[in-house]
Amino acid sequence: MAISEEQVKHVAKLAKLSFAEEELTSFTDQLGKIIDMVEMLEEIETEGVPFTSNVVETVNVMRQDRASTGWSRDELLRNVPEIQDGFIKVPAIIDNGEAGA
Repeated sequence: MAISEEQVKHVAKLAKLSFAEEELTSFTDQLGKIIDMVEMLEEIETEGVPFTSNVVETVNVMRQDRASTGWSRDELLRNVPEIQDGFIKVPAIIDNGEAGA
């Protein structure tokens, strides 16, 4: 399937890309080759080939997801240097809308 320069411009616009006019011919050729390769894949006979989502047999090695009792707020905030209204107070990194450290 041949692709036109207008189609390439349209795809570039959708992808919010911009490039120089001299690059248009190169991109048109490259995109045309990609489309040709995809069309070649359509010719492959896949009837009767089992669906494969993963070629490696994997086993979930993660722990069971079990609820457990949590810690109290006082215990969690014990090592925090500064607390305000039950929350951790940290130094301001933005002052009057301008970045600063």
